[in-house]
Amino acid sequence: MTSISIFDKWCQMSLVLRILGGLIIGTCLGLFVPQWNWIGIMGFTFVSALKAIAPILVAVLIAASIAKAGSGLGSRFRVVISQYMLSTFIAAMCAVVGSFLFPVTLKLSNTVDQSVPGALSDVFSNLLSNMVTNPMTSISEANYIGILFWSILIGIALKMKASQQTVTVVQDISEATTLTVRWVIEFAPFGVMGLVFTSVSDGGLMVFGTYGHLVLLLIGCMLACALIFNPLIFFLMLRRNPYPLLFTCLKESGMQAFFTRSSAANIPINMALCKKLGLDEDFYSVSIPLGATINMDGAAITITVMTLATAHTMGVEVTFASALFLSIIATLGACGSSGVAGGSLLLVPMACSFFNIGSDVAMQVVAIGFIIGVIQDSLETALNSSSDVFFTATADYYDRKKRGDNKA
Repeated sequence: MTSISIFDKWCQMSLVLRILGGLIIGTCLGLFVPQWNWIGIMGFTFVSALKAIAPILVAVLIAASIAKAGSGLGSRFRVVISQYMLSTFIAAMCAVVGSFLFPVTLKLSNTVDQSVPGALSDVFSNLLSNMVTNPMTSISEANYIGILFWSILIGIALKMKASQQTVTVVQDISEATTLTVRWVIEFAPFGVMGLVFTSVSDGGLMVFGTYGHLVLLLIGCMLACALIFNPLIFFLMLRRNPYPLLFTCLKESGMQAFFTRSSAANIPINMALCKKLGLDEDFYSVSIPLGATINMDGAAITITVMTLATAHTMGVEVTFASALFLSIIATLGACGSSGVAGGSLLLVPMACSFFNIGSDVAMQVVAIGFIIGVIQDSLETALNSSSDVFFTATADYYDRKKRGDNKA
């Protein structure tokens, strides 16, 4: 049997079953032979490969899709962006309610010295700066705000000026890049095995012992958004059962995002899932990377829960009005968290400043966030990334329903 036929046989097996096998093997190896550090290299290599190809994939797909796009995309983009923003705000409000029902107090002792955004304006200033970064620099540094901006402009220019032959060449490059990504994704089981091994061998399963209450609150809020509020948005728009689509997104997108802990690395996986669902490539090739930038339900929950935990610990009285305003801050801040080094955790001091809590105290909470990050960041990424596909599909189905398409 040749190596090519072996690879073909491997690819014909269910990817989900292969990943599940990698998960189980990685957990067992992490528990029983944690000294085998070389296993973790497979996880690092897999994530690095996805991160390397994802910026190129996004740039080429967006430019190609816009260049050959037909009419009707505008309404779908309005719908999906509205869903992204609404779900992020609902996530922040869910975190507020959860924090009031199950208040968390923290033991603050250690300090951390890191650079954080001083105000919400700093986040948007950073985003605007990233938007107009050199296009090649944006690709090399995986700056998705810049990639989106320049790819959209180039796509529009191609649509206006390029000949059909040029558009065909760009489309061929897009398809070749997509095939390359598909080859990388076939090795996901080995990557997941390495990632799980690293998490387990580093003591990730012991995190519940010290910060169990905080972790459970974060998990509860994220599960509520994933299993109740996001499906409710789907149901109100389409009047049909959202859970078959939801479980598909959680299984094929959320599961891998949980272990890669990177929305950017999961973009190719989400693209492949959208294609499998039969969605419009012209639409999802833009909405998925856009979602990886602004659809941040998990980040909004993290910012809100950690901020209110700090307020409760410091004895700060939190009124309903201030909690509502915090939800707005968390929503806007979360949408910019992909442009901030350290993600949602380093936006906690910004939110804490609203309650006049100093950065020295807030950074201690950030330190706790890094301690529980093996669970918090994994769940946050899984929620964010799976909902990118979920809402993209919802917007596409909603558009088909309006047009009377039976495939909706």
